[in-house]
Amino acid sequence: MIAQELEVSLHTAFVEARQKRHEFITVEHLLLALIDNPTASDALRASGAQLEALRLELTRFVEEHTPVVEEGNEVETQPTLGFQRVIQRAILHVQSSGKKEVTGANVLVAIFGEKDSHAVYFLQKQNISRLDLVNYISHGISKVPRDSAKSQGDDGESDSSDKSQNGPLEQYTVNLNVLAQQGKIDPLIGRDRELERVVQILCRRRKNNPLLVGEAGVGKTAIAEGLARRIVDKDVPDVLAEATVYSLDMGALLAGTKYRGDFEQRLKGVLKALKDNPNGVLFIDEIHTLIGAGSASGGTLDASNLLKPALANGQLRCIGATTFVEYRGIFEKDSALSRRFQKVDVN
Repeated sequence: MIAQELEVSLHTAFVEARQKRHEFITVEHLLLALIDNPTASDALRASGAQLEALRLELTRFVEEHTPVVEEGNEVETQPTLGFQRVIQRAILHVQSSGKKEVTGANVLVAIFGEKDSHAVYFLQKQNISRLDLVNYISHGISKVPRDSAKSQGDDGESDSSDKSQNGPLEQYTVNLNVLAQQGKIDPLIGRDRELERVVQILCRRRKNNPLLVGEAGVGKTAIAEGLARRIVDKDVPDVLAEATVYSLDMGALLAGTKYRGDFEQRLKGVLKALKDNPNGVLFIDEIHTLIGAGSASGGTLDASNLLKPALANGQLRCIGATTFVEYRGIFEKDSALSRRFQKVDVN
């Protein structure tokens, strides 16, 4: 449940507080430790934070305002109620969103629930809002240009240049077949019926796009991963024997896009690469987010409208996944898109 990088940050916060004989470990201690957390620091940089200035202010505040245990008194450092609320809030949010692990970035967002804390004050002082962090964590949208974020201690320039030389499938999707070959996908248990239905739909000549509909956490993504595993194990019909499942990475697709044209160009690149690869199968988790993704204010064009032509003429095979609420409230209302999919209930 707790990611290893977050465990390290929590341990660091407790150790620092104990070494300085602080009576309490506070939200400010937590934020100070998160500055060195990989996911939290990335989100802070993308939101425009000056990390060293933030570290300096937090360190000064913690040392000046935290009660200290006198020498000779062996009192265990205790977390404040605010500290406990932040951790609980982060865990509940991750559970409700169907994610597997709580990261430092999740805790960073949860800190904003402590509106009267100095931690939030110091973040707001640097013009960092909760929305800035959520935009980066959920969609990869950075508040500052990438070069500016990297200049704050991130030596990722060579990685960016290497990545730009890759094709759109390498940049904006995850190859699930490769993960299956590397043993990083667990066996699918209890979803054989749904997986068989997905295989049947994919083997059709027309309307060969399954749409997995079920509540968060029931295993919709696992079905797509299970399909990739079966393809690698040669346990599929001949039609799918050479298929490759690509999972669309919406975060990478949206990262750094400032204008609608940027988003369109990336998505069109992915779709063209899949059209050129007759064995490609695109998996889109939370497909309802495509309705409106990339649209400019007042405009109507979004990612779903880019998908429709490819789906209509059978040039693209696509597996979508969404919840019942989002299906009824958003996806089903776009009849032109929904009729191109075959619904598969995942109860």
